[in-house]
Amino acid sequence: MSGCFNVCLTGLALPLQEGVNEVLLSLFSCKSTSLFFLKIRCILRQLFQLTVCKTMKKFAIKAVAAAVLSVSLTGCIGQMATSGLVMKLNLSAVDNRYARAGLYVLMSPVYGIAAMADLFIFNSIEFWTGTNPISGKSPAVADTPMSAVIQINQKLDKDLTTAPVKISSADIKQVNDKSLEMSVAYADGTTQVLRGEKEGDMVNFYLNNEFITAVSVDELSEYAANRV
Repeated sequence: MSGCFNVCLTGLALPLQEGVNEVLLSLFSCKSTSLFFLKIRCILRQLFQLTVCKTMKKFAIKAVAAAVLSVSLTGCIGQMATSGLVMKLNLSAVDNRYARAGLYVLMSPVYGIAAMADLFIFNSIEFWTGTNPISGKSPAVADTPMSAVIQINQKLDKDLTTAPVKISSADIKQVNDKSLEMSVAYADGTTQVLRGEKEGDMVNFYLNNEFITAVSVDELSEYAANRV
């Protein structure tokens, strides 16, 4: 089963080349005893061009953990590109507004998984590297030029105003029927491992074996319904 997952990725900026429908319709062709992992396996297999920043440990512990404690689930600012792909599939599947609404309800778990991937992975990659690995678009939303009320860039070192991370490769595999693991290699030779473990209706996330946050599937679905 892990053969469906083992992927070696190089670079981050290349956009996905396969059609949106083909990518996401593969969700329904994978066979798995776990509905959650049936969906996440197929999404990750074709959509994961990713990394975890060296500084994500501090960011995740402080920012993500704080977000989980809040009433509304929040995450790193970004394009929400994976959620956009799911929405595009939803709209392109049928031309009737009521059918689209019905399909949206049926696909709510998929929206939840896509939102999770955006919030905790792809938006963070976009923030730290400057390019969203799903859409291939840059600059990052956080770097969008605007006429800001508070201007501080000119007072900071350039290292604090540009994306700092360089990635050499990333590997994703399924550890068992309840766990996924992502190993990221950096240009300086160091590595980090991000692991997700499903426990009941919750998904626990660990960075280098240290717990960072837990999110329920229901929370993800509700968040996706409110944000996508």
